[in-house]
Amino acid sequence: MDRANIEKIAHSPEDRVLLAKVWDKIQAGIRRDIPAITCFLSPRELEMTRFLFGDVPGLHTFGGYEDAERKMLVYLPEYLEEASLLEEDSPVVCLRATYYEADTLSHRDFLGALMGAGIARETVGDICVGSGSCDFFVTAEIAPYIAQNFLSAGRTKLSVQQIPLTKVSVPEPEIKEIRDTLASLRLDSVISSGFRIGRSLAVQYVTAGKAAIDGLPCEKPDKPIPEGCKVSVRGLGKIKLAAVGGQTKKGRISVTIHRYV
Repeated sequence: MDRANIEKIAHSPEDRVLLAKVWDKIQAGIRRDIPAITCFLSPRELEMTRFLFGDVPGLHTFGGYEDAERKMLVYLPEYLEEASLLEEDSPVVCLRATYYEADTLSHRDFLGALMGAGIARETVGDICVGSGSCDFFVTAEIAPYIAQNFLSAGRTKLSVQQIPLTKVSVPEPEIKEIRDTLASLRLDSVISSGFRIGRSLAVQYVTAGKAAIDGLPCEKPDKPIPEGCKVSVRGLGKIKLAAVGGQTKKGRISVTIHRYV
């Protein structure tokens, strides 16, 4: 565990600034033996912190619920258990926005409305949209402001209230199942099949830096995709290589892909 590794891990000036802030925050907690909490981090940012800190005792990730994608990095001293993160003084707050069920709102609608209200992205975790309601996670510091001032998403009126983390309702995502056969499990092949676009266009998305595998950016079209991996493409959405079957008589690989709609 060495601060100098920030230069080796960071890919941009923004990465260096973020990792330096995270390092200082966590190290202060370790030195003083008190809890230390970062902002919400993306899967890619969390992966960088894993390389930076390694296996540090007391270091956890927490996003408000088990399968959260965006999480905080949290240092807890020995006298605190991880379960304490779910208590009333948790650093993460879940807000539930309810609205007229006939109005169709998406993750993009909620995120755009929050950013339009001047809310910093790093203070917002996952946004889980259901039918007529949306549970979204924010830092405890910003929660009171959002609860009082986040009144609409576009033209849709919202009613926002805080709920206990133990009462969070994360809706099952709607998926479209795609069964196909691929010549290989390359990233560009999976994207082409999952989004029903040409292979050359899939390559363009990947080389332009718009693709990520399980949250980690990838610019290599020939990157093999293991079963169970999620692939997101900026501007297209998210898919999952749900199952890999056997080979057909023509030597192609049978796959099942879930596209999130």
